[in-house]
Amino acid sequence: MKIASLEDDLDQARRIQQVLTAAGYTCTSYHQSRDLLAALRTESFDLVLLDWHLPDIDGDDVVRWLRANIGPRVPVIFLTNRSSEDDLVEGLRAGADDYIVKPLRPLELLARVAALLRRSQIAEPANDSFDVAHYHIEPAARAISLDGATVTLAPKEFELALLFFRNLGRLMSRDVLAECVWNREIPATSRTLDTHLSNIRQKLQLRPEHGVRLTSSYALGYRLELVSTSDDNQASPS
Repeated sequence: MKIASLEDDLDQARRIQQVLTAAGYTCTSYHQSRDLLAALRTESFDLVLLDWHLPDIDGDDVVRWLRANIGPRVPVIFLTNRSSEDDLVEGLRAGADDYIVKPLRPLELLARVAALLRRSQIAEPANDSFDVAHYHIEPAARAISLDGATVTLAPKEFELALLFFRNLGRLMSRDVLAECVWNREIPATSRTLDTHLSNIRQKLQLRPEHGVRLTSSYALGYRLELVSTSDDNQASPS
């Protein structure tokens, strides 16, 4: 797997490259946005890591260029010191798939990279059935079962649940969910998305005892994660 890393801090760039290389990835480090953009015109990468503030072109403009010229298939993760929700929403709207707030934590970086690479490399036929933890998903039949029992879902609830099951580990903004399921923007004042999310959480019992967890931040988005029983037992009460 080839990863491009854009980071102008040389020590940080070296650390990112060391972490990824030690995990078996091929990581090419770039210190200026123009150098990365030039490489993207001639080389293919499986994932791109972007710093936000750079001396020539900021990371959000880089990801906009990437989406406009290469398309959505290459996962992009922002590595940023900016942690306010407004800033992170701006990055996701620009086209990033995920973000990591500095200081860099190697295990978190590797987990996020692995999750996005798994998603991007799975070319799953639209109608093939598949399993996630305790769930069996049948896209052709528009059916989802939990421990062998079929769960009754409304059409949009099924589409929303299918989107999460097909994108395990991926942070998806409200805008992305609205566009994928409703094919339109949903006003922030509307409760449509929130109602559907609440319904699938309850009907599908998206809880750790069934191997998954639906995490959320109202402004940033939602992520369906796989969890193990041991992870749940070790977690502190919320």
